[in-house]
Amino acid sequence: MEKLYEYLPHELVTFVLVTLFSLLIGLSIRRLSLKREGETTLFGTDRTFTFIGMLGYLLYILDPVEMHLFMGGGLILGILLGINYYVKQLSFHVFGVTTIIIALITYCLAPIVSTQPSWFYVMVVVTVLLFTEMKHTFTELVQRMQNDEMITLAKFLAISGIILPMLPNENFIPGINLTPYTIWLATVVVSGISYLSYLLKRYVFHQSGILVSGIVGGLYSSTATISILARKCKLVKAPEIPEYVAAMLLAVSMMYLRFMILILIFSKEIFIVIYPYLLIMALVTAAIALLLHRRTQATGALEEIEEETTENNPLEFKVALIFAGLFVAFTVITHYTLIYAGTSGLNVLSFVAGLSDITPFILNLLQETNTIAAFIIAACTMQAIISNIVVNMFYAIFFSNHRKELIPHLLRGFGLVISVNAAMLIFFYI
Repeated sequence: MEKLYEYLPHELVTFVLVTLFSLLIGLSIRRLSLKREGETTLFGTDRTFTFIGMLGYLLYILDPVEMHLFMGGGLILGILLGINYYVKQLSFHVFGVTTIIIALITYCLAPIVSTQPSWFYVMVVVTVLLFTEMKHTFTELVQRMQNDEMITLAKFLAISGIILPMLPNENFIPGINLTPYTIWLATVVVSGISYLSYLLKRYVFHQSGILVSGIVGGLYSSTATISILARKCKLVKAPEIPEYVAAMLLAVSMMYLRFMILILIFSKEIFIVIYPYLLIMALVTAAIALLLHRRTQATGALEEIEEETTENNPLEFKVALIFAGLFVAFTVITHYTLIYAGTSGLNVLSFVAGLSDITPFILNLLQETNTIAAFIIAACTMQAIISNIVVNMFYAIFFSNHRKELIPHLLRGFGLVISVNAAMLIFFYI
C-alpha cells in the first residue's frame, strides 16, 4: 500500500481505500440483511456505509489538525444512529446495536487509513468483515459450550497473566537450576498448547474424521490419542484398521511439531540444532500415515467419530500439578545423574523417560543449556522420542485387546518410523 503513495497522490489513494473498505463493509451488511428475509431494521447497507466512509474522509481532510469538522460529523451521525435505535426499539422491539457500531467504525476509517500503517487498517477491516459473518458460528459455539468452559478460560488467564509474573525466579534447591518461575512457565506453555488442541477437538472437530482426530489429538497428547484410537479398533471392521493406524501415526507426526514449538519457545540454541531432525521426522511419519490411508481397502466410507472426552482438561489443577511434579522430579534426577553417571547416564535416562510423559523431561533438558552441550541435549531429546514411540506402539496393542488384524499394520507403520528415527540418530552422532 505504501508504495502506491510514491506514484499516486496521497489523497487519491486514501480516498479509494476508504471508499473500497466502506463498500466491502456495506456489502457484508447487505448479506446480513439478505440472510434475514424481510429485515427492515438495519441502518442502511452497501451504499449507506460507502457514503458514511466518504463523509468521514471529506470532513477529515478539510480539518486534519483540529478535526473539528470530523468530530462534528461524528456527533451528527451518532444522533442519527441513536434515533434509528430508538425507532427500532419502539416499532420492532429490536435491541441489537451491531450495525450501529459498524457504522461508527466505518466513519473512523478515514483517519485510520491516513495515519496508520497498511497492516493495521487492513486488519481492522478484516476483523469487521469476519465478525459480521460469524454471528451464527458464535451462536452455535455458545450453545455447545459447557457450563464451566468460561471458568476454565479464566483459569488459564489467571495462571499465565497473574500467577506467573508474581513467582520468584531464584533457585529453591541449592545447586539445581530450578525456580518456581521456570516450573510454572513450563506448565503454562504446555497447558496452553494442549488447551488449544482441547478446544479444537471439543468445538471445531467434535465430530471429525479419523485422520483429523489423529492430527488434532496429537497436539494435545499423542499417547492419549493413540490409546483412544486403539480402543476404537476393538470394534471396527478389519478393512478399516489401517485408517486408524494412519491416524495414530499422524498423532505422532503432530507430536514432532509440538516439540518443535516448545523447543523454539524455551531454547533457540537447541532449536537450531534439532529442528531439521524434528521437521524431517514429522514429514516422514505423515507420509507413512498417508501411504497407509491410500492403501485402506474399506468397502464403504469410514464413519465420522465423535471424540471421546476421557482426556482431562489440560487446565485442571490435578493435570497441572502432575506436570509440575514430573518437571521437578526430572530436574532433580537429571542433576544427580550428571553428577554420578555423566552423559552416559543421561543417555540411559532419556530412554527411561520415554516410559512416561517425555514433555517434562525434554523441557527440563532445555533449562540445562549452560551445563550440558547443545549436541547432548538434542541427542537425548531424540532418544526420548524414540523410546516414547515404542511405548505408544505397545499401548496401541494393549488397548486394542491385542487385536490380531491391528498388530501387523502397527509393526510396519511404527516400525518404519522407529527405524528412520534410529537411522537419523546414528547419523546425528556421526
